[in-house]
Amino acid sequence: MDDLRKTIARLRAPGGCPWDQEQTHASLVRCLIDECSELIDTIDRMDLPHMREELGDVLIQVIFHAQLAEEAGKFDLEDVAREVNEKLIRRHPHVFGDGKLDTTDQVLTQWEKIKAQEKAANGKAVAVDNVFKDQPPRLPSIMFAEAIWKQIAKKKLPVEGLVDVAQVNALGAQLDEATLGRMLFELTAASRAKGLDPEGALRLHTTKLMREVEQRVAGNSG
Repeated sequence: MDDLRKTIARLRAPGGCPWDQEQTHASLVRCLIDECSELIDTIDRMDLPHMREELGDVLIQVIFHAQLAEEAGKFDLEDVAREVNEKLIRRHPHVFGDGKLDTTDQVLTQWEKIKAQEKAANGKAVAVDNVFKDQPPRLPSIMFAEAIWKQIAKKKLPVEGLVDVAQVNALGAQLDEATLGRMLFELTAASRAKGLDPEGALRLHTTKLMREVEQRVAGNSG
């Protein structure tokens, strides 16, 4: 790890590589996305030798960003590792402290509770009555839609007239991974042929559904 850090620092230093010297946090975003995508491909194929290689490429991105921050006097890789390690310990009191949790649902509930407490302690506004948990702003639309539906089902939120739940359940009962992959591909191909953006369309529809459900919940509570 130390050798890798020194290599990246050398690439950035005077007399190093012109490309590496020109990079910024913003310019490296596409590299990070590409490297994560390549890692996901090896995971999908369970190609462990190449997974090791792609994990290294993702690690380069983490160290590169830490190097840029260190050069700017903000933080370094040790700070990154220390902070995330402390967070893992803090959010697993059932492992590193007292108490015991028996199910994944209990763990996730506790995780979100501790996360909200951390935000409040740091002076960040936490809306405890949010209908939907905040999602990462760059989450791919399928993952976004999946996360929103998971919360709708878990909280039994009102979606009558917005989603045909019976049809969703009936369709789900008929699906397997191969069929799902084919259907998603065909929908994407049809979108392309029609000149439509499937990523944007799903994101807009999911966002619209969220807002309508939130309005219903607010109306019911009022």
